[in-house]
Amino acid sequence: MVDIEKKKKLDKLFQHIIQQNLSSDAWAWLADKAERIKTEEKTLQLNLSFARLPRMSGKSNLIVQPEDLAKIAALLPGFSLQGWTVDRLARVWLLMQLPDVDKMVYLKKIKNLFTAAEMNELVALYSALPFLQYTEEWVSHCEEGIRSNIGTVLEAIMYHNPYPAHALSAAAWNQMVLKAFFTEKDVDQITGLKERANQALTQTLKDYVEERLAAHRTVHPKIYELLELGK
Repeated sequence: MVDIEKKKKLDKLFQHIIQQNLSSDAWAWLADKAERIKTEEKTLQLNLSFARLPRMSGKSNLIVQPEDLAKIAALLPGFSLQGWTVDRLARVWLLMQLPDVDKMVYLKKIKNLFTAAEMNELVALYSALPFLQYTEEWVSHCEEGIRSNIGTVLEAIMYHNPYPAHALSAAAWNQMVLKAFFTEKDVDQITGLKERANQALTQTLKDYVEERLAAHRTVHPKIYELLELGK
């Protein structure tokens, strides 16, 4: 999804931010694991590093300088590190180091992580979607994540993540938007919300509004904005 040159720049920028947030020992450990997964064909090294990473990095909130946030926004509009933890970015960066020349090996390694992931690992995997190669291969995983009832997983997909707007079908996109309203997520953080307004979503939201009003429940004002856009 991100072209090669921009991915290289983001790679260096993420590395810079991670180093600023880690101790020298923790960074040395992470850098060593990154080098190892570049040459290791089997999945074991990646799986172990991915699982162990928070114990080395900690889970504190990520501190990012304003100038770095601006650079990220320029390289990948709609993406943000807002609300991320150190281990989340470190895991995403680790995935960005995976060689992608052999498609089958690349897909196997990442899909294996999805299969065995616990909650925080899933958050990192869904956060990494804009940076993974073979964009179309992750659509089904994204759709599966949307069906999740885990709030942090949903937010990783919905909030400041340009992948859904770029890759999902209209039906899957509409399902995500409706679920965002249904689960009371902050829809203002959904990248592409206005740009992907469509007639099918408009009708779905109309039905949703009618149900809410009939039950004497409040309606999120953003829904009315989307209804106007979808006309």
